[in-house]
Amino acid sequence: MPAGMKPLEKFLKKQTTALTRAGGFGGADKASGTGASRRRASLSRVVPFFRETSPESGQAREVFSPDSEEPPCWPSAAGTGLGTAPGSGTSSVSGGGGGGGGGGGDVRSPSLSSDEQSSEASLITDTTSSSGGGGGGGGGGGGGGAWVPVDADTPDNLTLALLDSVAGKRYGHCTETLLDDFMLTHPIFLTADRLQQVLLQQFTLETEGREGEIEGEREGDREAETEGESEGWPGGLDAAERKQAVLSVAFRYLDTYRELLQEEGDRSNSFPKELYLCAVQELSRNPELVEDVLKLQRWTEILHCPSDEEKESRRKQVRPLFRHFRRIDACLQPREAFRGSDEIFCRVYTPDHSYVTIRSRLSCRVGEILALVREKLQYSEDQPALPGNLILVAVTSAGEKAVFRPSDEAVFTTLGVNTHLFACEPPELESLLPLPEEIHWSPGDSKLHDMSAEEVANQLVVFDWELFSCVHEVEFVCYVFHGEQARWRPLNLELVLQRCSEVQHWVATEILQCQSLPKRIQLLRKFIKIASLCKQQQDLLSFLAVVLGLDNPAVSRLRLTWEGLPGKFRKQFQQFESIADPSRNHKSYRDLMASLRPPLIPFTPLLLKDLTFLHESCKTFHGEFVNFEKMHKVAEMVRTIRRYRSSQLVMDTEPSPSHLQTKAYVRQLQVIDNQNLLFDMSCKLEPKDM
Repeated sequence: MPAGMKPLEKFLKKQTTALTRAGGFGGADKASGTGASRRRASLSRVVPFFRETSPESGQAREVFSPDSEEPPCWPSAAGTGLGTAPGSGTSSVSGGGGGGGGGGGDVRSPSLSSDEQSSEASLITDTTSSSGGGGGGGGGGGGGGAWVPVDADTPDNLTLALLDSVAGKRYGHCTETLLDDFMLTHPIFLTADRLQQVLLQQFTLETEGREGEIEGEREGDREAETEGESEGWPGGLDAAERKQAVLSVAFRYLDTYRELLQEEGDRSNSFPKELYLCAVQELSRNPELVEDVLKLQRWTEILHCPSDEEKESRRKQVRPLFRHFRRIDACLQPREAFRGSDEIFCRVYTPDHSYVTIRSRLSCRVGEILALVREKLQYSEDQPALPGNLILVAVTSAGEKAVFRPSDEAVFTTLGVNTHLFACEPPELESLLPLPEEIHWSPGDSKLHDMSAEEVANQLVVFDWELFSCVHEVEFVCYVFHGEQARWRPLNLELVLQRCSEVQHWVATEILQCQSLPKRIQLLRKFIKIASLCKQQQDLLSFLAVVLGLDNPAVSRLRLTWEGLPGKFRKQFQQFESIADPSRNHKSYRDLMASLRPPLIPFTPLLLKDLTFLHESCKTFHGEFVNFEKMHKVAEMVRTIRRYRSSQLVMDTEPSPSHLQTKAYVRQLQVIDNQNLLFDMSCKLEPKDM
């Protein structure tokens, strides 16, 4: 872990350490490359929602030994210890990381201290009845009857089992759930290239060859099943049924990953093109495929050339990141999902704080960024000589430095709120300092005094919804399971995390810059009212961000300010603090979430915490076998996120004459994220000996 890591990343590291001590999971995980693969930096910027003490290592949990000769018997959904809080009404594991039953399925949340473990058992409900959840979304609903555990198997054999299920020969009553599970989680255990290859092979396979292949593959893996006819692995699946099943799975894959596949261009377009050519050749023998062939042709066109409307939209859209290059007209536009090929403007500074403005693809490598900087510096009059070997460094407002590798990609979205990119030669690394405006502050009246709490809250909710809607559901899986090795970068998810951190620091900044005690009390009241309005509109991201901003040590120590707050507001804030209380695995927050109906905006860092615990508390692979029960639980959590967005947010408010100014203010928050500087400001307002 790099120096200066923030509280949430420390928590995740502590969580991993505690699980390792307790025997919760083994060594290297095949899905993630190494057990301690590098996690993208943006998660470390989310501040102190997680305040638990380090969990005590309790009774060792039963784990699957990598040296075991027998394939694992993965716990069923009913027996596992990961569940939801009562009344959640969904199939999700977003209650995530809860403690639970005994035996091999006893996996308890590292959020709990030892004296809370016993009470946590009462929070767990049976998840077998929950897999019917999941609303509309890119990959379709997840409901298809009670979930039946899928046997652990190799990735290729799981793909064949999926085809059999789609053809109606296996897992008939829960095919939709199985298909959705597979689509959402296959990047964890099966690369997209390999999935495409298997589907093409199965489409062109003759029936006789199919029978022989299955018999041969499964004879080595499962000797018991090859004695006689293997149940569920049909020798009677004819060519037409198999081709229809392949096409159904292919269409679901294309629909789920449409935006991400469009981003890859020819690399991904070759799959529907090849499948289309194969299907055309089959039309004479299988005329019933004509509708599917036409559909494949449309998919080929969609992935190869976007519509004119999409082209025009992306050509007109300025792609601003939050703080690295500002334009008022750009921030007033509705947010659209970022793609790696989007071009952005960014300032890259030199050690003397001069800068060059580069235009770069969002996903480009650090080596490409440095080449652009070197080219700009070559023609700069202020540069006396050509730079030598340049390195790219992120420098925070607190002076912390992180050096990027030349092969790193998409670094722009990983930057902190007031973190800037510097290009320098290696000997100059130690001399790099934050920009002067990041370490000096000047007191003054806040623009917030002239804005209504209702208008500010409405703009916060609308912006949060735009950002949350831009996140592809697969980004959550890629972020936790693959980190920097993900095929598809979680660019939009990282921006949501950045926004969460930004709002927290904005609250502290506005209060601490206010010199007048009466005005400071007025700001405190306004922020509590903003938090209340965000909660009413089911924006828990800004709600908790504002509460945590008010809970910042630099703000909470202002005794005179808090004493001047009316009792009604103090009581209301205490209620809000109880929702942010992490005890009993964030029970208060989870109970609140269970009482809400879509659309709603969840507190994203907690979703990632739940997914991280689920990932690190049990193995993805045992030898060559995939723990598909784990994949099912991951998919359940993603379906919960899909349910949050299953209906569109509608704001029934009349815009005021100044709503554009408020909108621009909310989308371009000026914040101080240096905690030491915030504390110094606090001590000047109310000295310690006061």
